[in-house]
Amino acid sequence: MQEVRQGYTLDQARARLLAALNPLPGRDVCPLRQARGRVLAAPLLAPRAVPGFRASSMDGYALRAVDGRPGRALPVAGCSAAGAPYGRPLQAGQVVRIFTGAVVPDGADAVAPQEDVQLVQGEPSNSMIALETSIRPGQWVRSPQEEAASGEQLAGVGQRLSSVDVARALACGLCTAQVYSRPRVTLLITGSELRRAGDPLPPGTICDSNGPLLLSLLERLGLTVADQQWVDDDPQRLETALLTLGGRSDVLISTGGVSVGDGDHVRPLLERLGTLQFWRLFLKPGRPFATGTMAGARFFGLPGNPVSAAVTFLQLVWPALQILEGAAPEPWPRLRVRLATPLRRRPGRPELVRAHLTTDHRGNPLATPCGDQSSARLASLQGADLLLEIDASTAELPAGTAVMAQLLRLPVL
Repeated sequence: MQEVRQGYTLDQARARLLAALNPLPGRDVCPLRQARGRVLAAPLLAPRAVPGFRASSMDGYALRAVDGRPGRALPVAGCSAAGAPYGRPLQAGQVVRIFTGAVVPDGADAVAPQEDVQLVQGEPSNSMIALETSIRPGQWVRSPQEEAASGEQLAGVGQRLSSVDVARALACGLCTAQVYSRPRVTLLITGSELRRAGDPLPPGTICDSNGPLLLSLLERLGLTVADQQWVDDDPQRLETALLTLGGRSDVLISTGGVSVGDGDHVRPLLERLGTLQFWRLFLKPGRPFATGTMAGARFFGLPGNPVSAAVTFLQLVWPALQILEGAAPEPWPRLRVRLATPLRRRPGRPELVRAHLTTDHRGNPLATPCGDQSSARLASLQGADLLLEIDASTAELPAGTAVMAQLLRLPVL
């Protein structure tokens, strides 16, 4: 089978991985003002109707529609402002000056916009007005339940709260939300050649990018890293780090050491100390990927090359983290784009090609690959908007070819 000889396809790996996961058992009560990005463990229900009264959606005059004949002069009985209602029932043949958001007084069933009203005499709050157009019942009057009815579900279990979700719940009078606990995540960055930026660089060493990259991705997705360690390729030190970090986390993510080289010790340690669910992807970049459990934590062994680590994180680890946090995994949005330039590659494995998104003069989406697609070249991710989905057999695609792409964007709201 393909997954035995060459590795699991991305779809096979994702399905197998996610089927083995369940939300973490913990629950938190979170202040709503701090709940953006959290996943609901209980629905948010409106405690009352909102706004709870009939409100004007225009500046103008509240009146009975039957009194609103064009040219008829009507006395202004008072004013209803936002937060300061008129406070009395409207009498037949009267109008009340009203402002947007203010309570429509009892007895009134419509609002005449001020641009459709002519002042006959006096000041606006103590005068006669005449309508220039006819009025129909309900015109420019908001329902007491326009935003929400009492008991209405504002957001459901498993929903990740957006800025708008939070604002709407607060507007309905809620102050807290019951949410799933977030997984405790730890990072293990392996490689004898790696040094942290600012440290001396002996010959043959390089500055680590995997740690900062994964840390930033996790923070961008609303998660925090409880601990992070850098360990060389010594098997004993790796064993200690894996057991220590796994024992203090829900999710342990490592980079490097999961391929087949003499210095790749992480995957053999996973098989000996924990459980290996599967290993190896039929994918470029990202073939050496391993997952299982280690010391009670869910383990993800990412490739050592930074682009491969980022791509496998986005394709497999991020959906897994969503499930652990109680949400249904949301795939990256996909769209059809046309190549702005030719694409040439070596066939053999499906590839996710990093690309910039632009548009042509008609607004149609165009994709321009981000130069050299080496899995060690972070520049191929810099400014990347898209991952172009290229099948295994493709060697060359001319400019103008339509391809499917994943949109690497998170919503602002």
